[in-house]
Amino acid sequence: MSSSSFFEAIEQQYALNLPFVVYSRPINSVIKCWLQQDDELYKTEAFTESGFVFAPFNLEEKSILFPKEFCSYSEINRDALDIEIIESTQNIPNENDKLQHIELVSKGIENIKTKDLKKVVLSRCVTKSLQNSNPITIFKRLFNAYKNAMVYCWFHPKVGLWIGATPELLFKVEGKRLTTISLAGTQAFKENETVNWTTKEVEEQQIVTDYITKEITPFTKMINVSDVDTVRAGNLLHLKTRIISVIKDEAKLKSIIDALHPTPAVCGFPKVDAKDFILQHENYNREFYTGFLGELNLKQNTTRNTNRRNVENNAYAVVKTQSNFYVNLRCMQLKASSAHIYVGGGITKDSNPEKEWEETVNKAETMLKVI
Repeated sequence: MSSSSFFEAIEQQYALNLPFVVYSRPINSVIKCWLQQDDELYKTEAFTESGFVFAPFNLEEKSILFPKEFCSYSEINRDALDIEIIESTQNIPNENDKLQHIELVSKGIENIKTKDLKKVVLSRCVTKSLQNSNPITIFKRLFNAYKNAMVYCWFHPKVGLWIGATPELLFKVEGKRLTTISLAGTQAFKENETVNWTTKEVEEQQIVTDYITKEITPFTKMINVSDVDTVRAGNLLHLKTRIISVIKDEAKLKSIIDALHPTPAVCGFPKVDAKDFILQHENYNREFYTGFLGELNLKQNTTRNTNRRNVENNAYAVVKTQSNFYVNLRCMQLKASSAHIYVGGGITKDSNPEKEWEETVNKAETMLKVI
């Protein structure tokens, strides 16, 4: 399929007001598309189905499913998409928004110092008017700008339109192999400058790593934790640890989701206390921001030997069930001619409210530069 016909099909689906998702995972330059054949709102609680899932921050609300059996699927291979480059205009933050966010962060710090809360992730919504409200155009710009992210455009007429470029894997399952990533700490990327992480940022990332390792222990074995690396995501830097384990035979996917989502990287720690604080004090509904999205229970054929000359071994194919979920960060919701951009940061006892505000300003640039 050509690139033009691939995107024409998506444009037609959108014009017909029918659900679709177009996305590219960071591991390659394949762009995939699911077009749902009706406008039915399918939901999942058990995560036993097969398809593409879009889950909210608060799992007490049901997750949206594009069922495999009711969707057509296509993909293209592209290193870059033909789309105009737009000059990023300087974003001047709203002073009232700044005061409100600093007040919110200050409340979080006070709660951490006086109660059992150790970390809480607090966010805000930035609303901007759109120069071009075509979601496929915005998706193409994001794809060209953020190759090492899960870049997506998701639409359902009964839910809304979401676009994002998230660097964070919640987890992926390949057969019995579970891979998850601890990602926390944020700095602006500066060319030719040595990165120095503060104690606060290192501790924040370690909280996430320890939490994930503890939570997956009842469901997995042979847990391996990598060293901490600095990784770049667009104009930002993060601390990253990879955690790989083997899922026990009796473990269910839903149990692993409940254990890991939401992680301290998007909610806080302890999870219940942090989530309660967020729902009480943020004063807006995150909906799918800091939820997760991705491929659910898809069958994948793999061979035991990648050496093409060894034809005999290649005949022994293994069918593995695969799922991969990405945390819905660096995202925005499009409504009419406005973009609602969601940004936040992890708050600990050592947080500085002014610096936390500046971090959200830096994070907003990811979306602002493509609209």
